[in-house]
Amino acid sequence: MRVHLQLAERPDQATTAAREAAAMGADGVFTFEGRHDVFFPLVVAAADTDLDLMTNVAIAGPRSPLHLAHSAYDLQVLSSGRFRLGLGSQIRPHIEKRYGATWGRPAARMAETIGAISAIFDTWEGKAPLDFRGEFVTHTLMTPNFDPGPNPFGPPPVLLGALGPIMTRTAAEFASGLLVMPFNSARHLIERTLPAVDEGLRRSGRARADFSIIGQAMVAVGADEADLRAAIDGVAMLIAFYGSTPAYRPVLEAEGWGNLQPQLNSLSKVGAFAEMRALITDEMVATIGVVGTPGECAEELRARFAGFSSEVCCYFPHYSVRPDDVAELVAALHDHDRSRTPP
Repeated sequence: MRVHLQLAERPDQATTAAREAAAMGADGVFTFEGRHDVFFPLVVAAADTDLDLMTNVAIAGPRSPLHLAHSAYDLQVLSSGRFRLGLGSQIRPHIEKRYGATWGRPAARMAETIGAISAIFDTWEGKAPLDFRGEFVTHTLMTPNFDPGPNPFGPPPVLLGALGPIMTRTAAEFASGLLVMPFNSARHLIERTLPAVDEGLRRSGRARADFSIIGQAMVAVGADEADLRAAIDGVAMLIAFYGSTPAYRPVLEAEGWGNLQPQLNSLSKVGAFAEMRALITDEMVATIGVVGTPGECAEELRARFAGFSSEVCCYFPHYSVRPDDVAELVAALHDHDRSRTPP
């Protein structure tokens, strides 16, 4: 199983963080759109390491498909073909109030964004004149002064992050791969995510083998009791945050905890974060996250994503994970794969 680690958000910290990820044995790094730009740290990492690179995710709605295409093209060149463009939507309050953009029909908009990016790439590759006419965006002008020409490493794949069945189906129908939402559980994956993937692939006429599914998980890892306790507490805090969002309620419902979501939502509105954390039990952390020693976490990650994913993005939220524990986790996943490879 290939392992990807989160890259520091600040560009001035990205060089050190990327080198540390490489030293821990990671196969790649990804950025999350949080406090800083999602693309800038990858520019640094592209020049300084040979790691795979991925946005995970860049929020698509407020950005023009042309902006996304240019960023993806240039990162593909900088990394010598090691970049993947991971896109995602956002909930309505953030799109309208934080980004100042327009909300509405997010899955349809996402499908159109992916189609527009593909059309732009095709034009740059010399396959067809630019003539994309959608419901939300139109791209019909690409003069030579603005056409970078074919990418020497080929256009980068476009992935889509999703949780609900409609967006998951959209990913399987239009994107090159799915970034599984880290707020998840094995039951939700099997019962809700994979059927939506299969429906999207059926609509697109593709097989599972033609589509990448990248697992993601909130990992509470610690080699001793004190470290593990701190890790569980950190993951529980993120679970409480995610669980307060109405769109994420289906994961809680799949495990019989749906009534928790309105409580978390009410507490979040008054900033009662300690009270939110107190509602998350160790059982919830172990079900939605991955908990244990490095070896135990590796076994759980393999079990959760067995049969449909050979890659995982690991998050270590709200706690200081020991580099030795991360290195051991990565090695355990790699060693398992090597032990299964015939001589």
